[in-house]
Amino acid sequence: MPPVGSINKKAIFALFLLHFSGDFYLSFVKPLLPVLAVKFTLSLTRVGLIGGVSMLTAFFIQPIFGYLADYYRPKTIALIGLLIGAVCIPFVGIAAGYGFALVFVGLGSIGSAMYHPSAAGMVSLYTGRHAGLSMSLFGLGGTLAFTIGPLFLTGYVTLFSLKRLPYAALLGLLVFPLLMGLIPSKQEAKKKAHNFFSSLKDNLGDVWRPILLIWAMAFTRALLEQATLTFIPVLFAAEGYSLVSIGTVISLFTVGGSISSLVCGHLVDRVGFRPIYFFSFALAPFCVYLFIHSPGRLVYAFSFFSGFVLLATLFPAVALAQKVAPKSRAFVSSIIMGLTMGIGGILMPVIGWLADVFGIRPVLTGIALIPLGMLVLVRCLPDPK
Repeated sequence: MPPVGSINKKAIFALFLLHFSGDFYLSFVKPLLPVLAVKFTLSLTRVGLIGGVSMLTAFFIQPIFGYLADYYRPKTIALIGLLIGAVCIPFVGIAAGYGFALVFVGLGSIGSAMYHPSAAGMVSLYTGRHAGLSMSLFGLGGTLAFTIGPLFLTGYVTLFSLKRLPYAALLGLLVFPLLMGLIPSKQEAKKKAHNFFSSLKDNLGDVWRPILLIWAMAFTRALLEQATLTFIPVLFAAEGYSLVSIGTVISLFTVGGSISSLVCGHLVDRVGFRPIYFFSFALAPFCVYLFIHSPGRLVYAFSFFSGFVLLATLFPAVALAQKVAPKSRAFVSSIIMGLTMGIGGILMPVIGWLADVFGIRPVLTGIALIPLGMLVLVRCLPDPK
């Protein structure tokens, strides 16, 4: 058994691998949008609907599975979710029509809603004194998946064609039994289950205000991230970028996020959460603006910097919420990760409609300014110390 206060490295690695494996398939959705737009002759509104369905089912319903994971079997819920995503999302490649593509994306994204809060809730059982670092190591699995996944998807489709994408499900089927053995089965004793609203009152009744503040700031970050990653591929495809170039742009964005989530996860254990939030929210609007307006190869550099500053608070926000509400770790994880992204997903068709009317760049520029207005709230964030 690891010494008291140290990280259980085997458990954190197992949860890292679970997060990576699940998000590897979820990362296919965004770079597939330009391909599906051409295949089915879609408007930007309908493209936004695919992104919205993905975000709605992957994130908006996470609180349901977060509640279940707090009271029942988080390992089982997480592994079933991984299996659903690994099988359903690659089958978008053989969708016979726009409706079937929506169904496959929706089902695969429900799998994501299952494993995210379940696994995130388990992380805190094995962190010791390093909650911020451990959560960022777990988060690194997801950001690495969103780095590698788009490159894999675009290269695979370019070499083998879209209709052979279902064969990619074999990777998930191979890693599934490995994770069954690696993820610890013994978890803390489960609390007596209450109904959903009683659980909210018991677990969040005294801390709902700071949780609401953390959620609001997480939603601002998520809205800008999702709008950028949904419509930048379509914009760049229309301007002549190749599918591989678009995948590279998305991957560089998540490489920046991978590095910052790890660095900032370590820093919050040392300097606290507020400085990291101020750094992220002050710089993100400028980096995103330069990303969407830069010509030529500069777009690759600013894609990286945009991801670095924008994703700096992604997993520290989850760690902060779990410290504020330790009675319901999986549920608050689902609120901060899932509900923010889910509501952002609901708004993607609206943003797509605005982009049809005003253009993608003006709409994304307006959204990029929102984090500046949230800077005044950084000093109100709770201090776990």
